[in-house]
Amino acid sequence: QNAVAHDEPTLLEHLLGQPLSPVSLTFTGAHLGHLKKQLLLSAPALKRCTSFEALAATVWRAWVRALDPPAALRVKLLFSVNARRRLKPELPEGYYGNGFVLGCAESTAGQVAAVAAPATVIRLVQVAKERVDDDYVRSMVDLLEECRVGAGGGAKPDLSASLVISAWTRLGLEDLDFGGGTPAHMGPLTSEIYCVFVPVAGDPGGVTVLVSVPQAAADKFEHYCCNPVELSGVEETDGGAIAGMLERDEQHQPCHGHEIKMDY
Repeated sequence: QNAVAHDEPTLLEHLLGQPLSPVSLTFTGAHLGHLKKQLLLSAPALKRCTSFEALAATVWRAWVRALDPPAALRVKLLFSVNARRRLKPELPEGYYGNGFVLGCAESTAGQVAAVAAPATVIRLVQVAKERVDDDYVRSMVDLLEECRVGAGGGAKPDLSASLVISAWTRLGLEDLDFGGGTPAHMGPLTSEIYCVFVPVAGDPGGVTVLVSVPQAAADKFEHYCCNPVELSGVEETDGGAIAGMLERDEQHQPCHGHEIKMDY
């Protein structure tokens, strides 16, 4: 149970009750490399992390910090996990139906937003991924089937205090060509709880983050995304690398509500 009064609005109701601002942040492959290095420097005990884990943890943490919910509120990060190779036996080649389940990282808002939390949040994402094995997938299939034939018509996750990330970076969208050439950009409309990672044309390692946040929190969200680790937690020569790239780029294009190119 959430340790907040039941008559208080949920985080989702809070989001839907005010004007939203679409945010589009483009992290180049070089920028993601700096982000991973910065996060690993801030926590020597964290030996590794993937680009997805680093970016998902950074975005979730920035989202929570920008919205500033009660510290005791339990918040979730839901993200799609490809189940094709996690099943035993694996799904066969040529199967093009849905083959994903949702991983779930959960903690209190206070723990996610804490100054020393970047490595902890990355570990929450890693553990959520590791839990998705053959048993997890099959139990999810059984649950969906049980809910489908029972009352309610299906199982739906609790989204009252959740951010949902869907990574489109490995779908090959940037290579689609319907006769007029490959796309310059691709992606859906932004949403208040659904965050989409889309590929960057011409940069195989780049990722564009699309999400909507309340207008009053948009600048904070962008700031926290681009400054995930307080400078006191890392070596100064590297700790300011991401913020420095953003500052240099802001001379050419505004930050709020626009795509930010952070080339290095």
